[in-house]
Amino acid sequence: MDAGSGIGRRDLAGKLAPETAMNHLPTTLVALSLLTACHSGPPPAADAPTWAIAIHGGAGTLGKNRPAAEFAEYEAVLTRALRHGADLLDGGAEALDVCEAVVRILEDDPHFNAGYGAVFNAVGAHELDASIMDGATMRCGAVTGVRTVKNPVSLARLVMTKTPHVLLMGDGAEQFADSVGVERVPNSHFDTPSRKRALERALRAQEKNASIDLPQTKNDRYGTVGCVVRDRRGHLAAATSTGGMTAKRFGRVGDAPVIGAGNYADDTVAVSCTGTGEEFIRHSIAHSVSAHMKLAGQSLEQATHAVIFDVLQKDDGGLISVDKDGNLATPFNSEGMYRGTANSAGRFEVAIF
Repeated sequence: MDAGSGIGRRDLAGKLAPETAMNHLPTTLVALSLLTACHSGPPPAADAPTWAIAIHGGAGTLGKNRPAAEFAEYEAVLTRALRHGADLLDGGAEALDVCEAVVRILEDDPHFNAGYGAVFNAVGAHELDASIMDGATMRCGAVTGVRTVKNPVSLARLVMTKTPHVLLMGDGAEQFADSVGVERVPNSHFDTPSRKRALERALRAQEKNASIDLPQTKNDRYGTVGCVVRDRRGHLAAATSTGGMTAKRFGRVGDAPVIGAGNYADDTVAVSCTGTGEEFIRHSIAHSVSAHMKLAGQSLEQATHAVIFDVLQKDDGGLISVDKDGNLATPFNSEGMYRGTANSAGRFEVAIF
């Protein structure tokens, strides 16, 4: 069990053919046998889930001394989003569709730093980022610095499906939104009183410390949302959406729209990250999970633990992940992380600390 995740894991194992059995085979047959073993992999366990999903609403949380009713609000939203994703998967929906649908629910909820409820930048406006990736095809799309798109994750998917590009920014992303007809709202749509208060705190702290680069209240940095999925076909997908960092410089880009940093999916694992974006970019955290698994032969549990606890610093954040066998891991090195996990074997869990 991972100390940061607070949830158990199930490892899937199998056996390769004994090496001695090949000693007397012709060289060509030995090579073919080894290739077959490498590509087929161990057989799935009889009780392996046919689908699995994890969601997050950001690392860094309300302090543990806050009223229980406040935590209940977050848990209710996470439960609703997770249930919707689980129901879609149980009905045979594809991983990419589920990721988009679940992230849209979280973008529309003011408790999280994405869409409605996004943080303010240093000049009192909202700049939204999102990305989505299909592990089966390696196709991906992202947007950054959008100001009037109600659900940035859907625009990111349209970048993937309607253009030859991966990432559109600012005015270019807004013009693309005009051409594809996604729902638009005034920038003020994303305002909430709590985020306004967070901006005021950050600006006061910056003025006191003669700094305009970082907010001084660490929990105001976080709240990014994400979803990772393994569907019934075995396909993986990931999506991440954020309003960024409270009081960030105009034009700042974090890890959420950067493929390989805050979001990644391939045929091995799907990952969505949350935390101090600059650190996730510097260390290519999302892709590093896949690299640890493919190149070092680590399990999902080992790989995610390594990047969160051995690479990042305390309070940098966390991630959610699912591998090709349906294993789930949600480690974090902050005080808490809003998260939920479910699978077709009956697991359904929502947690904060």
